[in-house]
Amino acid sequence: MRLFAAVLPPAEQLAELGHVTDLLHRLPGADRLRWTSRPAWHLTLAFMGEVDEELLPELRVRLARAAHRTPPFPLRLHGGGHFGRRALWTGVAGDLDELRLLAERADAAARRAGVAMEEHRRYQAHLTLARARTDETDLRPFLDELHAFEGGRWQVAELTLVRSRLPVSGVPGEQPRYETLDAWPLEGAGGGRSAGAGGGAAGRAG
Repeated sequence: MRLFAAVLPPAEQLAELGHVTDLLHRLPGADRLRWTSRPAWHLTLAFMGEVDEELLPELRVRLARAAHRTPPFPLRLHGGGHFGRRALWTGVAGDLDELRLLAERADAAARRAGVAMEEHRRYQAHLTLARARTDETDLRPFLDELHAFEGGRWQVAELTLVRSRLPVSGVPGEQPRYETLDAWPLEGAGGGRSAGAGGGAAGRAG
């Protein structure tokens, strides 16, 4: 099964982002992008790819430990950016140190459970909004619209394990389907690194 660990923003914050993406959909060139579905919006912490079902019990144990060691912390969706000329996303601001630490712990939990993970890279938090169909699509109007986006703050309180089911019908535009397999409360002491004032931001990309 295809798995990843994630932070799932609350409905209120997703509604704020939905308002912005409604505006993006009206911009010239929006039909050249494949937009992600709102039920699928998430912040990936650690992508695991195909995982043998036999590893799932140990993976759950180790992810639960990672959550237990991590305190709740504040985040907000913020701004926008892109990877290359294809992927358009919104970033996050808040306690990014704690977010990166949770991502590292989720990655380590998967490795220790026996999951064959990709080479470790520095974590960059983002929520994918769309992917361009070709390199010719001009993303600048969408980035300009996202630049001033400041979502409301929420307290990240859970680490979630998600199963991804890839499209199989061959119908154009079909989206992957995501299923929450488990979630664990963040229970660490300390209450984060006091980034309640928005101390740090990810997602300002050129």
